[in-house]
Formats: sequence, structure tokens, C-alpha cells
Amino acid sequence: MIDKKHITDRFISYVTIDTESDPSSNTTPSTEKQWDLANKLAQELKDIGLSDVTIDENAYIMATLPSNIDKTVPTIGFISHFDTSPDFTGANVKPQIVENYDGKDIVLNADNNIILSPNYFEDLKLYVGQTLITTDGTTLLGADDKAGITEIVTAMEYLVQHPEIKHGTIRVGFTPDEEIGRGAHKFDVKKFGADWAYTMDGSQIGELEYENFNAAGALITVKGKIVHPGYAKGKMINSMYIAQEFINSLPPMETPEHTTGREGFFHLHHIEGDVEQTQLQYIIRDHDKKHFEERKEVIKKLASDINIKHGKEVISVAINDQYYNMREKVEPVMHIVHIAEEAMKSLNITPIIKPIRGGTDGSQLSYMGLPCPNIFAGGHNFHGRYEYVPVESMIKAVEVIVKIAELTTKFQPK
Repeated sequence: MIDKKHITDRFISYVTIDTESDPSSNTTPSTEKQWDLANKLAQELKDIGLSDVTIDENAYIMATLPSNIDKTVPTIGFISHFDTSPDFTGANVKPQIVENYDGKDIVLNADNNIILSPNYFEDLKLYVGQTLITTDGTTLLGADDKAGITEIVTAMEYLVQHPEIKHGTIRVGFTPDEEIGRGAHKFDVKKFGADWAYTMDGSQIGELEYENFNAAGALITVKGKIVHPGYAKGKMINSMYIAQEFINSLPPMETPEHTTGREGFFHLHHIEGDVEQTQLQYIIRDHDKKHFEERKEVIKKLASDINIKHGKEVISVAINDQYYNMREKVEPVMHIVHIAEEAMKSLNITPIIKPIRGGTDGSQLSYMGLPCPNIFAGGHNFHGRYEYVPVESMIKAVEVIVKIAELTTKFQPK
């Protein structure tokens, strides 16, 4: 159905363009280099035959595959993001292709002894005999979410080339800055005009998700007082010690490395400081809205208790909500999940329906009026040097998109 070399070449053409986003930037997109891929994608959508291709001043791309049937059916959308995570460099990506994977260790970088091993990454064993695309051990790969973009473009191209496959109107959307939590911030849902959509932004083949974390970011600022250490008794206040007290007072087992499933956590992901000031950056996550609110209160109360102990305000907290669990918005329209589930089953893919321990553009879009479950894109070990994607998983994702388009023509609203 889908040419293996064609989809591989398309994916590699995307990942070799650096699109790392920057959380410290106030522009959209947050980095100028994201335009390099954005402009390429806009042109490519025109070249494969889509209509109404637009790219706005913030690099949001939209396009239409017109309906080829004579009845009215829902307009559906497929959405992915083209930025890559700032957690690990996405510059100078050098993909490696592993044909007919034998189930053994993959040497990513012999000079630095970087090994992708099934003894540690057990999911590799699922793909014995398949073609894997890996990094060279020095960068991330960018399958999150350039695999999703590859799949959407390839599926639209296939539908254009096969008009015998009947479908309604399909909208395509590509966004910047998802990795820094802003992918949906300037997405024009009204302009997009879909009844519902799917983000192609999951991992393992078969994943189908309509639950995600409620999410917030917390900036903890600790103020100290610098005094010459030789004369510091009773005068110096070392902000780093107070920060350490704060860190150690949070529940030690409620961190990402100790939780799974729907369990929430506090995650300290950045710390910077000296005697006079220390800043801690946390992310707060929980699937349950009540527990999510309680976690934010834990942070606030801990800071208050420390201030009371010191007799003055030495610590301040700024908490900003980032996104919410899309389940609340998807459950009233569960047919959109059932269609995707049926599409997978018809292709002999076992649906893996589970909560996302993270978020996607879809979580924000669902609250903006565009219900948007998430479907696998095929990649593994995102945001790091051990990232890889099986080509066969990308091909299956293309087939799922095509099948969803077909099945939507049979949808009967209740």
C-alpha cells in the first residue's frame, strides 16, 4: 500500500531540519529555524494536491483535502507539530537505518560507546525483522512529532492518488512550539473548521488516547542574603539550603521515576542558584482534577510553612496552569474514539487505550472546542539520544488515517 522507501525518505527530509523550540522566547514560533520546515511543509501540501493551503504569521499550517462523496459527512482533521524538544539537541540529526533488525544491541555511536539495547529498552523486541530509524547517539531523532507529520502528509497524498477511496472533507493542521506547551495557543479552531480531529503524536503502535494529565508549571524563588563567610554568623541566609529544605519536604515517592498509569507527580526539572537567590522549576501533573488542585495547594502550603519558620518571606511561588485532561471533553463524543478503534482493529492492530502521561496539542484543542484524541505515530524514547521509530509503524499509522477517513463516511449521528 505505502512505499517503504518513499515514507522513509520523507521522514528523513523532515528530521534533518532543526526545529528545536525555545521556552525562553516570547515569539511564535519560538525559534526562527522552525520556519525552515514550516515553509517546506506548506509547499509540499500544495505539491501533493491539497487545496486551501495556508501558513499564517505564526507558522500555523492548514490545508484541505476536499470530499469526494455526494453526501454530507463530518469534517475531520489530523494534526501534528513540527518543533522538537529543547530537552536535547535536535541540530545536525544524522539518522541511521537498521534494516531487518535482529533483536540485538544497536551501536549508535562506536566512538562514544552509545548502545541502543533491548536489555534496557525492551520495546525493541517488538520490532524484530523490521526497519528501524535511529539517531547516531549525539542528538534526538525528532520522531516526536515528525513521524506524525510524515504520516499525515503521506496519507493525504495516498488519498489524492486513490480517488476510489471515499472520504469526506479532511483538514490538516501543523503547529509550532508544542514541546514548550504553546502548540495550540494560536491555533484558529474556527478557521480549521473540523467537527473533530486526531493528533498523530503517540508512541507505540496501537496507542489510542483520550486522557492526559492536568498540568501546571511552578516557579519557586528563594531569597537569601549574601555576607562575607568570615563574618556570616547570624547574618547570612543561604538560599540554596532553604531550596534544599523545600525539595526534601515534598513527597519523595511522588516523582516521575516512582509513578505510573494515572499516578501524578511533582517533577523538579531545573535548578539554578547561589547564596542570594535560588530558583526551582517544577511541573505538576495529575489525571484527577481534584488531586491536581491538591498538589498545587501542597506547593503553596509548603512555601508558607517555610516562610513562617523563618519569620519572613524567603520563598515565593508562581503557579501557572498549562493544560487539562481532555477526557472531560471527549467522553460526550466517544464515537470519535470508537471510529479510531474500529479502524485499528480492521487493520489487525490491537488498540492500546490508556492515559497519556503527558499532554498533546489535542488536550488544549479539546478545551477550545475541537475534540481531539491522540493516535500512535510509532516512535519510542522521545527527547533523547535513544529515540527510534520503526518504518512499519509509520506505514500502519498512514493506513489508520486512511481507514478513519473511510469509516467517517459511514458515521450516523444519534
